[in-house]
Amino acid sequence: MRIHVADHPLITHKLTVLRNRETPSPVFRQLTEELVTLLAYEATRGVHVSPVEIVTPVTTTTGVRLSDPRPIVVPILRAGLGMLEGMVKLLPSAEVGFLGMVRNEETLEPTTYAERLPEDLSDRQCFVLDPMLATGGSLGAAIEFLFRRGAQDVTAICLLGAPEGVQAIERQVGDKDVTLVLGAMDERLNEKGYIVPGLGDAGDRLYGTV
Repeated sequence: MRIHVADHPLITHKLTVLRNRETPSPVFRQLTEELVTLLAYEATRGVHVSPVEIVTPVTTTTGVRLSDPRPIVVPILRAGLGMLEGMVKLLPSAEVGFLGMVRNEETLEPTTYAERLPEDLSDRQCFVLDPMLATGGSLGAAIEFLFRRGAQDVTAICLLGAPEGVQAIERQVGDKDVTLVLGAMDERLNEKGYIVPGLGDAGDRLYGTV
């Protein structure tokens, strides 16, 4: 598994504002979108392209275009939805699927309650969106779900990660082709499975409590 932790002052600045408990939901949502666009730049560095010949106002030249089949972006509901707009701004031709997962707050184990994805993901580059990589349960289950559908290349984008979650994903994916892109690697998990220092519950801060 390849791991990329962003090292850019703009990303660190925006994460600092996200972490602040006084940051209101509208600002939190806007910053999340901006952060994902910055992280998506790194996450798509290996996106598949094909050569294409074009004619400029001066001459003929060869460039590239995104290869078929198109990449698919998969936000994990509900918090991953807050990352979707920032991703498709950079990759507007991608298709979008959805995967609904919820974590049992006692066992910390994930459960899938909804999905809207193609039955066959063979040869599709998949980009999974999940704000927080804490225990790794939900993200690991999502990655496994995609590989069961035939995916061979999965990139996960998270705003924050904890070492425990990264290690859990590494153990789970084995030698599968997985890339993990993080805005920052935090210190640890607390006894409730929350990232420290973290930013709280990303879903609640994006959309409010329900």
